[in-house]
Amino acid sequence: MKVADYVLARLREWDVEHVFAYAGDGINGLLAAWGRAGNEPLFIQARHEEMAAFEAVGYAKFSGRVGVCAATSGPGAIHLLNGLYDAKLDHVPVVAIVGQTNRSAMGGSYQQEVDLLSLFKDVASDYCEMVTVPEQLPNVIDRAFRTAEARRTVTAVIIPADVQELEYTAPGHAFKMVPSSLGTSHSAPVPAPADVERAAALLNEGDKVAILVGQGAAGAHDEVIELADRLGAGVAKALLGKDVLSDELPYVTGAIGLLGTRPSYELMRDCDTLLAIGSSFPYTQFLPGFGQARGVQIELDPHMAGMRYPFEVNLIGDARETLRALLPHLREKKHGAWRRDIERNVARWWQVMERRASTEADPINPELVAHVLSQLLPEDAILSADSGSSANWYARHLRFRGRMRGSLSGNLATMGPGVPYAIGAKFAHPDRPAIALVGDGAMQMNGLAEMITAGKYWREWRDPRLVVGVLNNQDLNQVTWEMRAMSGAPQFEPSQRIPDVPYAEFARSIGLHGVRVESPDGVRDAWREALAADRPTVLEFVTDPAIPPIPPHATWEQAESTATALLKGDPDRADVVKRGLVQKVQEFLPFGRG
Repeated sequence: MKVADYVLARLREWDVEHVFAYAGDGINGLLAAWGRAGNEPLFIQARHEEMAAFEAVGYAKFSGRVGVCAATSGPGAIHLLNGLYDAKLDHVPVVAIVGQTNRSAMGGSYQQEVDLLSLFKDVASDYCEMVTVPEQLPNVIDRAFRTAEARRTVTAVIIPADVQELEYTAPGHAFKMVPSSLGTSHSAPVPAPADVERAAALLNEGDKVAILVGQGAAGAHDEVIELADRLGAGVAKALLGKDVLSDELPYVTGAIGLLGTRPSYELMRDCDTLLAIGSSFPYTQFLPGFGQARGVQIELDPHMAGMRYPFEVNLIGDARETLRALLPHLREKKHGAWRRDIERNVARWWQVMERRASTEADPINPELVAHVLSQLLPEDAILSADSGSSANWYARHLRFRGRMRGSLSGNLATMGPGVPYAIGAKFAHPDRPAIALVGDGAMQMNGLAEMITAGKYWREWRDPRLVVGVLNNQDLNQVTWEMRAMSGAPQFEPSQRIPDVPYAEFARSIGLHGVRVESPDGVRDAWREALAADRPTVLEFVTDPAIPPIPPHATWEQAESTATALLKGDPDRADVVKRGLVQKVQEFLPFGRG
């Protein structure tokens, strides 16, 4: 058995079923071993190493398991970095297996020689090791997996090409040998009873309780519902926690932050007590004012506790088990004016969203695209969104319910993961539909090529539906609006305008389904057609770039900056003024009961 054979055998013992990768001579030994192993675990060939890393992240996010990616030395390893940083910043377990030049050539400025230990020392700071002798295995692989899973982070194993070809020799019962063992046990730590009682006393004293949940609360769905009911609280969701609770619950205010909802802004603005569960939401300005609210945090990772807000009690523990310990100490509050106001604000918000989606645009309102999708979503759908204005519509319009799952690049907010996340989701759950909502900039950057990957593998999925909705407005729209609102600068067309690409036609050219939609009348039928298709589909919606992603708390300074940009000669100034006023006025029109 060669080292490369042993590496794959050890991956199988860790129950790894897929490795997202791209070939290169730095991992030729591993590729040959894959051939000898009958392609177990499955080698999933991306079109680019960055996409392989993103697919590993998507797989990990939607499966709850460790994602694994592999790449060659030098350029292949470098390409992995963006996807690996996405995993690190969103606290997702991913193991990267990377080739390296032969040991004999190291230090000789050899072709594709890069100091990989230095390159990966930040992104894989918890564990990054290079294997130089066979006896280092299996310990290095085992620690890489245990560390990635336990610390919810990225680890890296670097294996020089010549080491891959060596005969495998196990570590012996000898001095300076490090044996190892498989597997890891799962624990659910709970804070000390005294700390739980302190937190309960604080929450019991609050009259207007707000709850913020992030992805760390994902396993505590029932407990969060019981908590909110007992405290008469409203619940806002960080974007990575969008699938923690159903948006059909009347007290769930939706996303928080710049891409969030008005009810979430109002919840934080008016509360006197804040309970954050499993969230490291970074934008302090969207949390209650300092001194306005007393705070409790529940956080599994002590390293991430005590940040973002001056919490009085920081409970270090698993969200579900900590809430189970906390609930018996909480007094049931009457659902008075505070809860009624929250539910009224939420009902009003969904009416605002419906009205915004229905306003006229040239040719299609992008809010309509997301709003109609929300109504048609299967209850087991898995959704991804890309960074850009599409993330606004994902955050505000998509009402999660049932078993729906969803994610995007949260803390790195990088462009390009929307389509590869969906592909990773399909390998995690081949029997469920996956839907990506992306802008045309992200589609051009990464999505088009990765549809080739979907074309390569879709016949292996029990449910063939992978739907990519592309908002084609020929504008890097989020940055355009940020320039207007934050810098007072007009759209700079040389940087912001992008080519018009026939996305649907491209999909058809590679054997997939594709539909171009140029009228609002065709939006609903297009989504229905895609959700009934027998293969992956690209829906190309020609949308209006002048529809503003207005923040829920748009400030006077932002309005003033936007006006300044328009006065400086923004090429879309007439449409921007018209669409912006029409969208904003929807908040002030009379509403029915609901």
